[in-house]
Amino acid sequence: MTQTARCATLAVDTRCALGEGATWCARSGRFYWTDIEGARLWRYDPGSGEHTAWTMPERLATFALCADPHHLLLGLATHLAFFDLATGHMHRIATIEPGLNTRLNDGKCDRQGRFVFGTKDEVAEPQAIGGFYRVNHDLSIERLPLPAPAISNSIAFSPDGATMYYCDSPTRTIHACDYGADGHIGASRLFVRLLDPDGVPDGSTVDAEGGLWNAQWGGARVVRYDARGVETERVSVPVRQPSCVAFGGAQLDTLYVTTARVELDAATLAGEPDAGGVFVATSARRGLPEPVFQGVWP
Repeated sequence: MTQTARCATLAVDTRCALGEGATWCARSGRFYWTDIEGARLWRYDPGSGEHTAWTMPERLATFALCADPHHLLLGLATHLAFFDLATGHMHRIATIEPGLNTRLNDGKCDRQGRFVFGTKDEVAEPQAIGGFYRVNHDLSIERLPLPAPAISNSIAFSPDGATMYYCDSPTRTIHACDYGADGHIGASRLFVRLLDPDGVPDGSTVDAEGGLWNAQWGGARVVRYDARGVETERVSVPVRQPSCVAFGGAQLDTLYVTTARVELDAATLAGEPDAGGVFVATSARRGLPEPVFQGVWP
């Protein structure tokens, strides 16, 4: 049974064009996210209220915390790179899908500390020409045997790491597959089909009980599904384009939600002036520490 919806409130008014990549760093007690279209990496310290931004050389689609706390693994529009938070230095790793009109999109580390990410077609009517990939500890990159997406999203892993979740947003479905510690990918199965006429699945996270929390673009909501794919909770977001979600705070019981302003006309933005900000809601559930990339910094 779905619990009564709670409402998220504005925490950081950055008005990002396309906020994404919600990530809590438990080591530093700070929240990171990206403005993809603004080509900026953001960091927020809820203790001091301070927020910091780094300008990227191209759109930053996704990223991961690293075992070395001074670095991030970046998934920029066209390539992967390591980023030094102190100096701003970047070390390019590899170009992704050269020759295709795609860019990187969603990504998360698995429980073994490998980075899994997907791509999206960069046209008005995207086609399923992208892919899902994994960056291994030795920085080798392999394409995963999953259906090609038009817009990859919702990448997340169960608490034991044995299930991977993912979606192709335009299909309005979220899928799951068995995921081995050795990297083996099992057959895909339908996990959730969105039935509400508004909203498509975007970024996701998993709580300590194994529930999947999904930000639903166009639906002004974050929805929790249990491990069977049954909706159990929803959080209302006072703007219509929530994009990604993460648990944060000292007890990992604060839900952070990124949002976006792209594709909204002037009249809509007048009614949603906080669109593009970061919102928070207190949860009765607790999240899990974000896995860090265990690959070797060159």
